[in-house]
Amino acid sequence: MPSNHLTRHAQQVLTVAQGKAHHRYGPGADPSIARSWTRCLEDYHLDPAQPMAPTVLEHARVLESRERLQQVLSIAGGEMNSLHQQLSGGHAVLLTDDRGVILNCVTEPGERRIFERAGLWLGADWSESREGTNGIGTCLVERQSVTIHRDEHFRGRHTGLTCSASPVFDPHGDLLAVLDVSSARHDVSRQSQFHTMALVNLSAKMIESSYFLRHFDDQWLLRFHLQAGSVGLFSEGLLAFDGEGRVSALNQSALNLLSLGRANLIGQPVEALFECSLDDLLSRASPHPAASWPLRTRDGRGFFAVLRGQALHAPKVFSTPVGSKPVAPAALNGICLGDSALQTDFRRALKVFERDVPLLINGETGSGKEAFAKAVHQASQRARKPFVALNCAAIPESLIESELFGYRGGSFTGARKEGMRGKLQQADGGTLFLDEIGDMPVALQTRLLRVLEDRLVVPIGGEPQSVDVRIISATHRNLLGRVENGGFREDLYYRLNGLEVALPPLRERSDKSQLLDFLLEEEAGGHPVVIEPDARQTLLDFNWPGNVRQMRNVLRTLAALCEENRIGLSDLPHVIRQKAAPIKEAAPDSPLECAERSALIEVLEAQRWHMTHVAQELGVSRNTLYRKLRKHGIAR
Repeated sequence: MPSNHLTRHAQQVLTVAQGKAHHRYGPGADPSIARSWTRCLEDYHLDPAQPMAPTVLEHARVLESRERLQQVLSIAGGEMNSLHQQLSGGHAVLLTDDRGVILNCVTEPGERRIFERAGLWLGADWSESREGTNGIGTCLVERQSVTIHRDEHFRGRHTGLTCSASPVFDPHGDLLAVLDVSSARHDVSRQSQFHTMALVNLSAKMIESSYFLRHFDDQWLLRFHLQAGSVGLFSEGLLAFDGEGRVSALNQSALNLLSLGRANLIGQPVEALFECSLDDLLSRASPHPAASWPLRTRDGRGFFAVLRGQALHAPKVFSTPVGSKPVAPAALNGICLGDSALQTDFRRALKVFERDVPLLINGETGSGKEAFAKAVHQASQRARKPFVALNCAAIPESLIESELFGYRGGSFTGARKEGMRGKLQQADGGTLFLDEIGDMPVALQTRLLRVLEDRLVVPIGGEPQSVDVRIISATHRNLLGRVENGGFREDLYYRLNGLEVALPPLRERSDKSQLLDFLLEEEAGGHPVVIEPDARQTLLDFNWPGNVRQMRNVLRTLAALCEENRIGLSDLPHVIRQKAAPIKEAAPDSPLECAERSALIEVLEAQRWHMTHVAQELGVSRNTLYRKLRKHGIAR
């Protein structure tokens, strides 16, 4: 970056921070920006013109942070992928811990280097005291959503970035993480960030709520709202209480609805808040509540509520005895198996899994590979044992060995004294799901093969330890092709491929209508949401390039925004409504259009219709690729 730009930017920062300029527009107009610039100068003593490289934490400390937020990372992974799919090219979706250290990053593979040059590395410290005013760091200090657009950054070297960040709070109101979307594009205006900021806020609230629900899985959980149709949505109040009926935790929405502070509620009997006895309240509990019921507070305010938990006097639940028949697909929760071919694949997968035969699940990104694997685990005799997932593509090569095998205390500089258990040890007695196995480094493939053969894990710097674990792998790649070009070990391929299950893309599933209802019921929290016939048909006719993950994300947004619990055609995203409109075909006598169409088909066939690889080959984003396919009417 030219030094004169750094000098001009530094002068602007000093002028605004010292109160010598008051602008209605520009960086100084936002009080949070001005406050941050002042902090950077007076508290952190930073120089806006100094082009310092980012501070990156050492290997062990990044591992420690990831382990500490393991549950959050697991929840956030799918949400980050969904958020990234909704954005055009040129965006990175980041998750940091409560200190501003980047723990996960979702980008297009071809754009990763752009963001790394901007300092957005895994393990990079983007706290305000290190990097000055920026989306992540300023969000941590202000404890609220912020957008930092280009020249609003404190350091001149960051003025090419636009960042929108939202805080993620834990059930006790403490900062847990920050979700951030950063763009290095020059054509991003501050006004265009309103839409991005709304998406980031919604995703952060989803992560927050999911974490709350999972964190208090063993307690009673009251979900309530002023409107019956809003129970189960991100704006609902969540209140957890223990077996004695005392409040354990509340989310911010619950505090807002009750108009009380957290300190006044924690430890209080839930009977003191609502006009019903504890026994009456517990009698309404259900493990999977659907219909809400009226609930009044002691001061007369009315809500609608559901209570998650085991109802009083409910029949005792017995575990599946050894040797009993496998659970039928219709009895499973969390997955829709209306497609007859998919049901057959599930039964076959469960049958061989019970005999300790490894499964290899193949399918496009977003087709539900992890959901299928988890359903097999939950239907098996290992259902009460751990199901541990590791995404081999989401973890840098420098960290994946420690994540998978763990390490002994003091085995390398910065390692914790007590060491760390790897995923294989965490899954002992249960199931280890290795997602995107095709992206595992070759050196680790050798070690994994040895574990599968010997049933022994050797942590870094430690001694061999026996493990009892069953493996389910998944990939969207052509693993045989990877074997042929030396990117994947042939012996490991045949060791993992005890039975290969090919999940169909959503566009080819026969149960699309059933899946639509299934996902909508989940995302609407069990409340009846009606999709008008024309909107429903448009959703069913859409090609769904992002598969089940994309459909779930669209329905989540529609359920959150719909009025009077109805979804009409006008409520659908533009890209889906556009598909319903007649497509104007290119003129047959246009050589340019014909050439582009032919080139697209040629690359699609060469890459076997793997959209990510096609986009990389053509040097465009996936969104641009899908627009061109729609333009030319190309479908598989």
